Amino acid sequence: MKFGFAAWPDMKAPGIRERIKQQAVDLIRAHPQGLRYSELFRMLRDGQPSFNAGTINSTIWNLDVVRPEAVWKPSKGLYRHTDFKEPEAAEDSGSRPPQQVKIREEQFYAPFADWLKNEAEEVTQAIPLGGNIFRDRWGTPDVIGKRESRRSDVIKAPTEIVSAEIKTDTMQLVTAFGQACAYRLFSHRSYLVVPRQAHADELARLDALCEISGIGLVYFDVENPKAPGFLCVVRPRSHQPDLFYTNKNLALIERELFA
Repeated sequence: MKFGFAAWPDMKAPGIRERIKQQAVDLIRAHPQGLRYSELFRMLRDGQPSFNAGTINSTIWNLDVVRPEAVWKPSKGLYRHTDFKEPEAAEDSGSRPPQQVKIREEQFYAPFADWLKNEAEEVTQAIPLGGNIFRDRWGTPDVIGKRESRRSDVIKAPTEIVSAEIKTDTMQLVTAFGQACAYRLFSHRSYLVVPRQAHADELARLDALCEISGIGLVYFDVENPKAPGFLCVVRPRSHQPDLFYTNKNLALIERELFA
């Protein structure tokens, strides 16, 4: 009997939740790019030893909080080991090496105008713009379009203006978001168009900001101007702009957009 009682404490330690936490940390460390929640959950459920699904869920959902020395979340639902946090911080601080492929932003203006009209069918006419045509520091859209009812439409809708800000420099995404917001002053809908090669955390933040603010978000392949592969991940919400600024700006491009 004494032998049995002496062995009993070893059977309770470590607890099941601690074993799950430690195995989760080990799995995250083995994947430097990080694991999504669903990936980590599946590995713990199907691995050896396997764990109960309910216990896994209630144990790892806040793993970055209970094990902050080992796990962090650079974006929602993504677990990474802290061993790989420093290179990320250095990258975000501006020490990121410049893109090796130098492609001019203007190369994407016409392809996006074409995508906006013919694939997304958001407008009936779109033109590349850019530069400082609107002559103010609030910026000029890279692409601007109009949506008008067609003669065949039974119900006619008012004309809408759609603007887009395109950025190839992944270090300027915050600035680009601010510009896309500014275009809502004179546009019914506004798009932000960014490289899919941007850091996952920045894309996740833009996704959330665009959802909140009603800005459309489009990803594209910045390394392939001939086939950018534009993909809309957040649709823009239509709103009523200030028509004073709409008319003021459109007067400068009336011939090009309404001819």
